[in-house]
Amino acid sequence: MLEDKDRIFKNLYNDEGSDLLSAKKRGDWSKTKEVCEKGREWIINEIKVSELRGRGGAGFPTGLKWSFAPKEIGSRPHYLVINADESEPGTCKDRDILRFEPHKLIEGCLIASFAVNAHTCYIYIRGEYFNEGAKLQKAIDEAYENGLVGKNASGTGWDFDIYIHYGAGAYICGEETALLESLEGKKGQPRLKPPFPALIGLYGCPTIINNVETISVVPTILRRGAKWFSSIGRAKNTGTKIYCISGNVNNPCNVEEQMGIPLKDLIEKHAGGVVGGWDNLKAVIPGGSSMPLLPKQICDTIKMDFDECIENQTGLGTAGIVVINCDQDIIKCMARIARFYKHESCGQCTPCREGSGWMWRMLERMSRGEATRDEVDLLMDVTKQIEGHTICAFGEGSAWPVQGLIRNFKEEIIKRNNINPIFEEKKDIPYLIDQHLLEKENA
Repeated sequence: MLEDKDRIFKNLYNDEGSDLLSAKKRGDWSKTKEVCEKGREWIINEIKVSELRGRGGAGFPTGLKWSFAPKEIGSRPHYLVINADESEPGTCKDRDILRFEPHKLIEGCLIASFAVNAHTCYIYIRGEYFNEGAKLQKAIDEAYENGLVGKNASGTGWDFDIYIHYGAGAYICGEETALLESLEGKKGQPRLKPPFPALIGLYGCPTIINNVETISVVPTILRRGAKWFSSIGRAKNTGTKIYCISGNVNNPCNVEEQMGIPLKDLIEKHAGGVVGGWDNLKAVIPGGSSMPLLPKQICDTIKMDFDECIENQTGLGTAGIVVINCDQDIIKCMARIARFYKHESCGQCTPCREGSGWMWRMLERMSRGEATRDEVDLLMDVTKQIEGHTICAFGEGSAWPVQGLIRNFKEEIIKRNNINPIFEEKKDIPYLIDQHLLEKENA
């Protein structure tokens, strides 16, 4: 369990004010000038040593990402963009940072912008977060009034401006290049990479894009030291993390804990346990709806960090933990998630645009008990035709939940659809979509 002295977010439950005076009492805006005076290389190296990984879902090393930005400003200005589009179902950590700890984010933006030579920062907030955006704007105004940002921000000699931009509620704009397209006033569709945003990003200029939580922890790491942060958790999975726990639990909550805490401890000690008791647990989605679910036997022992989740064929993602107990229809739950991804696909890539609809319709038939034996194998085949064949990771995000269902609850699908279990031994039948349609037409 994380000790109180190691907590970064001390106002996560709004016990204290979110205004500047309250933030300073909690240690925000302390030694900001001294940190910047140590230089860009020191800041980037310290973040590398801390082993901070992006908290937006991908878990990419933050210091390494910053080092990709050109060392000198050429003919094109540099930008910092903060991804506050938090659209992943089951995730609401950034929302509470925007509401209750906005000055941590603003101070982090200043330090990160200085480190990557960016004089301008844009915070891209999803349109539904209107009230959160208003609170953040109030905090930004306070920072300007007190000389913390703007000309000679915090006495660092660095001019720094920060702006809020509201999105229109599209899930795909949580993908960094789609976010840039939206920020430029275009349709939110992912770009081909390379070129990567660090070299050609917003308006064709070098751009670093980070999640709200990632940037918010930076000032505390630099004040307390990289070794302090890296001493929490385990190697390559260091520091603290805000876990969002929802679903069939008695006390849904956000909680800051050390990386690598057992999933069972999170649910039992912080979320009041599973409704109906731990033995009533059916599955857990560990990192937001785009990650494959885990059956109860894995949930008993798994620790919540990036690498252990990968070892168990899932991902930590945003750490949006969705608990599903035995009172729920697991097939219908996955059908509902598939419907969400079918609706949110930007339509740019054919495998995703067509495949997401296929998966949803097939899961709906399976939930009603109308599927054939062939369709169980066909559904897995469809997910494989989507995975790895799209411009961005949305294809994987739509396919992985379905793969998790088939991998862990195939017997339930077979039972629901009255399929002869003798055929269960036939795996990886290479049915293609067109072959399947041809067979139905000839029937």
